[in-house]
Amino acid sequence: MGKKILLECPVYTVEAALLAEKSGVDRIELCADIGEGGTTPSIGLFTFLRQRLSIPIMVMIRPRGGDFVYTEEELEVMATDVRQFKYAGASGFVFGILTPQGKVDEVACKQLISQAGELPCTFHRAIDISISLLDALESVIACGFARVLTSGGRNTVEEGLSAIQAMLMQAGSRIIVMPGGGTRVELLDSLYETGHLSEVHSSCKQFRATHSLYRHPVVNLSADPESMERVLTIDPLVVVAYREKIALLTK
Repeated sequence: MGKKILLECPVYTVEAALLAEKSGVDRIELCADIGEGGTTPSIGLFTFLRQRLSIPIMVMIRPRGGDFVYTEEELEVMATDVRQFKYAGASGFVFGILTPQGKVDEVACKQLISQAGELPCTFHRAIDISISLLDALESVIACGFARVLTSGGRNTVEEGLSAIQAMLMQAGSRIIVMPGGGTRVELLDSLYETGHLSEVHSSCKQFRATHSLYRHPVVNLSADPESMERVLTIDPLVVVAYREKIALLTK
């Protein structure tokens, strides 16, 4: 039997998180604001889920959307969030900090990792907009991250497939390279062939219709008008498809 491949899903709502565990997801990445690609969730949401889920919860630490070059004040907020979520029972943290020149900010990253203590940290897709993907990988390893989430420096895993394969080979056993960002089940074969795939990140998302029976004819309270008519959640059938493919690859 091949080594186990862990499936992680990013979730933004209570409903999605509960359904993720029920559907067979191994670990969740808890975030807010899908429109910005994920920001720090509320401590209330985390506390609620920590009491109800048995699977690990990685917490996104990102004080705002936009770039990944942070001020000293923003870094202080991030450090405070790490300490508070650690105290509340987080399984680990997800963050990424770059210099204005597009390199990994090793000093700032090490400072946050020190706040996390023994809890594992993931460097997220900030690596995909770094000036050199493979150089950034070495910096991430040097910082002491447990894993790196990447779409191979492209918008999707499919587009960055060859780069992810190169990262998997370069990293070897030094760090977990976790493909994520437009991941699809059918891409797992090529990634698994490297011999170093141990985790995969996929949203497995779908939208359900709102339960609201009333829709105001004029007022929109979101930049996305459709958000008032739908709720983001998990598609259990996609999770099952991943589980079946993983079982086939590792049998």
